[in-house]
Amino acid sequence: MVRQWLAVYTKPRWEKKVHQYFTEKGIESYCPLNKVHRQWSDRIKLVEEPLFKSYVFVHITESEQLQVKMTNGVLNFVYWLGKPAVLKQVEIDRIRRFLNEHDNVEVQLLELRPSDQVVVTGGALMDQQGKVLRTLGNKVEIEIESLGYRLVAQIDKKNLEIRKR
Repeated sequence: MVRQWLAVYTKPRWEKKVHQYFTEKGIESYCPLNKVHRQWSDRIKLVEEPLFKSYVFVHITESEQLQVKMTNGVLNFVYWLGKPAVLKQVEIDRIRRFLNEHDNVEVQLLELRPSDQVVVTGGALMDQQGKVLRTLGNKVEIEIESLGYRLVAQIDKKNLEIRKR
């Protein structure tokens, strides 16, 4: 049985509780915690808050999915293209390493705008460079000039990164 990292969507502000429930059930989980300085009237305190609001990651087999969904506080898996979203071990490791090295981390969505220069990082057009024409939900329409022709393709945002100048 292959174990995969999946993202679980929780009730608001239940991330730590759900992580604890998984631990009690013997399910490997990860709730990335961000160390944040909070100001009270009499002091500044370092507190740990979930980095991703309403998300906990679980490392499970397909047969454990029902047990995860039946855990108190879990609303559902996070889906991508009709299936539970799978994260790579290297991505989980990067999050862990980054949080170990930095406090007060801020999560930002990658916003693509028309005319942004991008590089395709996955799929048939991998390593091609292009210009964003428009965004369509999770898809981005980009223009790739090659061999004197203009190719326009709709590509998943997850397969793009903004080109460094």
